[in-house]
Amino acid sequence: MPTLQSVRLLAAALAVGAASAGALAFQPQATETVADWSTQLWETAKGGDSSSIERLLRDFPGMDTPVAADSLKSAAARYEENLVKRETDRNARFDEVRGELTTKLGEAVADPHGFKLGQALVQVMELVELRGGTLAAADLFADPLIADAIKQADAQARDAESKGEWMKASELFYRLHVLFDIDQRYKGDIDRLSRRLSMIRLYTPEHYWELRNQRRLDAEESALPPYNAMGDSYQEKLDGIDAWLVQKSIEVAGTKHVDGEAVRQMLLDGLESVETMATTAELAQAFPGLGDRMTREAFVAHLQDQRKKLEAKNGELSARDIRSTITAVLDDSASTVRIPSEALLHEFGNGAMGALDDYSVIIWPDEVRRFERNTRGEFVGVGVQIQHDELMRIKVVTPLEGTPAQRAGVRSDDIITKVNGESTAGFTLDQAVDVITGPAGTRVNLTVERAKDDQTVEQDFTLVRSPIKLRSVKGWKREGASEDDWDWFVDSKSGIGYVRLTQFTENTSDDLRSAVAQMRRAGLNGLILDLRFNPGGLLDQAVAVVGEFVPTGVVVTTENADGVRTGVERANGTGELSDIPLAILVNEGSASASEIVSGALQDYASQGKLDAIVIGKRSFGKGSVQNAWPLPTTAQSMLKVTTQYYRLPAGRLIHRRPGMTQWGIEPDLTVDMLPSQNEQAITIRRDADVLPLDENGNLAQAPTAQVNPDDLIQKGIDLQLEAAVVLLKGRTVASDEGKTASRETEPGA
Repeated sequence: MPTLQSVRLLAAALAVGAASAGALAFQPQATETVADWSTQLWETAKGGDSSSIERLLRDFPGMDTPVAADSLKSAAARYEENLVKRETDRNARFDEVRGELTTKLGEAVADPHGFKLGQALVQVMELVELRGGTLAAADLFADPLIADAIKQADAQARDAESKGEWMKASELFYRLHVLFDIDQRYKGDIDRLSRRLSMIRLYTPEHYWELRNQRRLDAEESALPPYNAMGDSYQEKLDGIDAWLVQKSIEVAGTKHVDGEAVRQMLLDGLESVETMATTAELAQAFPGLGDRMTREAFVAHLQDQRKKLEAKNGELSARDIRSTITAVLDDSASTVRIPSEALLHEFGNGAMGALDDYSVIIWPDEVRRFERNTRGEFVGVGVQIQHDELMRIKVVTPLEGTPAQRAGVRSDDIITKVNGESTAGFTLDQAVDVITGPAGTRVNLTVERAKDDQTVEQDFTLVRSPIKLRSVKGWKREGASEDDWDWFVDSKSGIGYVRLTQFTENTSDDLRSAVAQMRRAGLNGLILDLRFNPGGLLDQAVAVVGEFVPTGVVVTTENADGVRTGVERANGTGELSDIPLAILVNEGSASASEIVSGALQDYASQGKLDAIVIGKRSFGKGSVQNAWPLPTTAQSMLKVTTQYYRLPAGRLIHRRPGMTQWGIEPDLTVDMLPSQNEQAITIRRDADVLPLDENGNLAQAPTAQVNPDDLIQKGIDLQLEAAVVLLKGRTVASDEGKTASRETEPGA
């Protein structure tokens, strides 16, 4: 076992990022001018050599520097200090967490609910993060203390599942799954538990509430508010589902999926999902036929017979095989457990699609509105951002500018107590969204409680639902009431702009162009494009965004599972930003379209067509194409299927396929942030984005009263962002010195 001191030393070495072979051979050269130093810093960062970067930060040119470089010198010194502080904090936290782990494992022996063991796994997860992630911390799993925690958790999770303790088993399996995300050894376990709990949540929501509430009480936490059944009927959610919808979905998805013919496995997994349904005892509350043991066992036996028939069939299965399997399940249920056909079809369809991948799904009639809202960046509602408060009440974070809620006078911190006269006590956020949103032009009445003069007053608002546009382009600091009223500069003196894309919606590229125009007029010298936690969105918008930096050229190609190219997407943009130094921020939450943008720009930078660098941590690895088809059913529904994989201009595959250890976008410069830094950065960024509005659309408080995002840099919290600022400040100073030198050597007229 390695000593704790050697662990700390290795942690410090790994934290600053693995250097390439070429970068390891790099030795910083003595620099005489700030321009030389800045250029060397930029090139060293692009090579990923973090140790040489730290030496350069310490060796800022000692000669007199131009006034323009004073800010750079201070920023470089502060960043170097923050890197040193990160390592000091890392080592201290590593010792602290390891000590806590020892204590939690000792306490776990006497804890029948598994909370102490779950907390021990959280501490193991933090130790892994402190070491730089799963791959960097592989030797940690050989530590007897950590190996014991994992062994105990595995045993308790399986024991809990065997006893029907679904919540406990799910919590433990989920944490094990996160720990072993590379080899995915617990994926089947977490998928199985998630499917079972999803069924309980849908069909017996009150019992699901009871499970959650009891889990909180066992943990000595406050009880949940009483269960509220409003908008929680499974019959309403499954309305419109029929056998043809499921049959057609399997027929199309099973033959069009990127990895080829999968109908047989889809049918087998559909049967398995229905068997899971039949063997979930809690569902007898909704389907009494499951409560009779002999009847239930007869139904399960029929399902197993169907499985054997499918396994015995030779060759590819036909539409007739799909239809006959679905019909047999419905007939067997009708003669035994009598589960409503809509429920059976829902679970059969979900199980069948699960055989393909995590992104291929049937979008059921009840889910279409949600799906369109997520992809179009627009929804129909009243325009409030909501969250649970500490008492699990529905709290207004802020009304959105120009929306029905804001114009009517709904304010930040209002508590929504009723919707159309029905109490919201016990609502989940999904329930709240479902009942507040609805068709355009329809009315909804919100009753809110508001603190006023040391009292709580109640007020009703009758609002007309209307389309609400979600802004996906955000700047550095909110300056006014409008959703596009931003200070776009993270460093106005150096002309360094900042744009954060939260997703790629129908208006992303247009809104980006508008932001760029404002920055250009104010003197843009460098730009930070923040794609962290961006889950993706529309491909055409990703292509259009790349076109702002690279006017022409391949952005991404698509191919099938055999590597045969099936399509190509090319930029056809203005190239408005092609002359601006660019720092792109990515992390584990950057997925899909954000990986296409960052990866394409990285490829063009490597070809010398763009002055850009990618900074952060490796991205998520979602590089597959989903096609969505509307299904011509009585109730509107859709089918979403993975049909292709993406490759970047230089040929890289983004997608994380089973068994792979390389995926996504690897930054040019890996900058590690401690778990505590990530948490603080997320909180500061979220709170800084919110400016409370009154009913007239004016700010309810001065912008100076809001959380200041400058703290992310000044306090050394967001090291990835700080690295981008230092590098771009250096790029700007180098450019200015170069222009000055050029002017001094020009002959006079």
